[in-house]
Amino acid sequence: MYSTSDIRNGLKIELDGNPYEVLSFEHSKVGRGGAHIKTKLRNLMTGTVMDHTFRSGEKINKPDLMAKDMQFLYRDNDHFVFMDMETYEQVDVDAETLKGKGGYLTDGQEIKVLTFNDKVIDLQLPPSIAMRVADTEPGVKGDTVSGASKPATLESGITVSVPLFIEPGDMIKVDTRSGEYLGRQ
Repeated sequence: MYSTSDIRNGLKIELDGNPYEVLSFEHSKVGRGGAHIKTKLRNLMTGTVMDHTFRSGEKINKPDLMAKDMQFLYRDNDHFVFMDMETYEQVDVDAETLKGKGGYLTDGQEIKVLTFNDKVIDLQLPPSIAMRVADTEPGVKGDTVSGASKPATLESGITVSVPLFIEPGDMIKVDTRSGEYLGRQ
């Protein structure tokens, strides 16, 4: 169990049977009354953000969160199939649970998966990932406007804005947090 003095940004807690991450907190003391800690929490299952106030000295549960090493096997419509690297058990995860991160997965990729009570709730992607450009418009000779870009579809199906010199088949680095082009691989 945590105490309210342990509350920090990024701390993962359990409240009403759901896992939350502390986004921000503020310690406030009112006159004769006890201190309160006002927090902004993000539900790790649904992504919703809520405000919650804790009384000073209140006990807070630790969530049963585990980061497991898994391998992404394949995508089946709106489901993603992973294999646990320890037990070789296959786990089926729907696209909604991945919150848009499924577009950064490639077959055979090893990744950390966050679980709560043995249910996958999130992926821990690396900050950047290398992916192959599947399709993009050809660059026209003489088209050298500084800072110009064009859309490119990657092998996983996501679209990224890339510089004009990028061709189909090129390996590029993409920021997984913002979806921006970082450079050639």
